[in-house]
Amino acid sequence: MKANILQKLIGKENIRKYNKTLVNLSSFNIKEDVDMTKRAKVLTLDEFKKAINYCATTRYQLRNSCLLMMSFYGGLRVGEISALQYKDVIDSDGLVKTEFYLTADKTKGDEGRNIYVNKKLQKSLQAYAFTYPPKTKNNNDPLFFSQQSNNGYSANTLTQWFHHFYKNLGIQGASSHSGRRSFVTSLADKGINVKVIAELVGHKNISTTQKYIEVNDTMLKRAVELV
Repeated sequence: MKANILQKLIGKENIRKYNKTLVNLSSFNIKEDVDMTKRAKVLTLDEFKKAINYCATTRYQLRNSCLLMMSFYGGLRVGEISALQYKDVIDSDGLVKTEFYLTADKTKGDEGRNIYVNKKLQKSLQAYAFTYPPKTKNNNDPLFFSQQSNNGYSANTLTQWFHHFYKNLGIQGASSHSGRRSFVTSLADKGINVKVIAELVGHKNISTTQKYIEVNDTMLKRAVELV
């Protein structure tokens, strides 16, 4: 009945166009939903603490906590973490650098950048380096070892490590990108300029950085207090 009325109002040909438009819109919405579900979960502070505490129950607790912190406190991509060598992070005296340069061959987009190591990450990495010192004199060893490989992690195996870690922890939606998104969101929450954040994570365009930011209730409450 409704179809007949619509046909009289806009004509048979326009109905075909109308139906085609509906199909296209439906497909667009489904795609958007899929994209949203693929976005890595931003962990709350309690969830991050839970993850760190869980590391203490694992066999390689120092390594595991450092892997998390490189993501959450350093904002590094999983491929960048897996590519790190001791010489990148540790100086000739065996001390963790407060700042190191990530070369272009270890980043996405073929552009190197400086990585700034905050005190929490520095302390954790120092404990790790003392416990698991490099095996070669030139410090060319992979920074993070894998119990299944003497050559450390590949980007793929480290991605799988994060997947199983969060699965065992019971945090749904979290992935190897959760730390990086949490890093960006946390800085935005503290009012850090988006250009500064983009520089820290190696984004060429701030629009990419803005997509990483997850708006939460805390941000909204703080925002209205500034009016």
